[in-house]
Amino acid sequence: MPTLSDFTATTLTGQEQPLSAYSGKVVLVVNTASKCGLTPQYEGLEELHRTYGDQGLVVLGFPCNQFASQEPGDEEAIGAFCERNYGVSFPMFAKVDVNGPRAHPLYQWLRDQKGGVLGDRIKWNFTKFLIGRDGRVISRWAPATKPEKLVGDIEKALG
Repeated sequence: MPTLSDFTATTLTGQEQPLSAYSGKVVLVVNTASKCGLTPQYEGLEELHRTYGDQGLVVLGFPCNQFASQEPGDEEAIGAFCERNYGVSFPMFAKVDVNGPRAHPLYQWLRDQKGGVLGDRIKWNFTKFLIGRDGRVISRWAPATKPEKLVGDIEKALG
């Protein structure tokens, strides 16, 4: 049975990052976009990262342009936007597909582990997955669920 540690992803700077680097941490994986009505959630995600980072939480952002082309920029533009507008300090990765035949293997696995309203498909930007210290998916939240609503589940996972 695969876990988070079995996957790799490309960072915004083009480096291949084994996700095993986050082994033993509680991980919140989010597909993001810079030009979405939900983009202000970056602020809440950064707050979670700063508040719980010392306890073992890491937020991982995966930009995606599959929903109304709301992430049109390249990796450099995405990084600059996130830092400038929201002070994002959590790891951000290169743009990925989250649905369809070219979906990143991480997202194929996440969707398989926790289906949502549309079966296993990702509905929109800012769908969130919480992964436990053992690398297994605990929960999935809809895009409109604000990051602060995840605190109870995050604290429980941090145990």
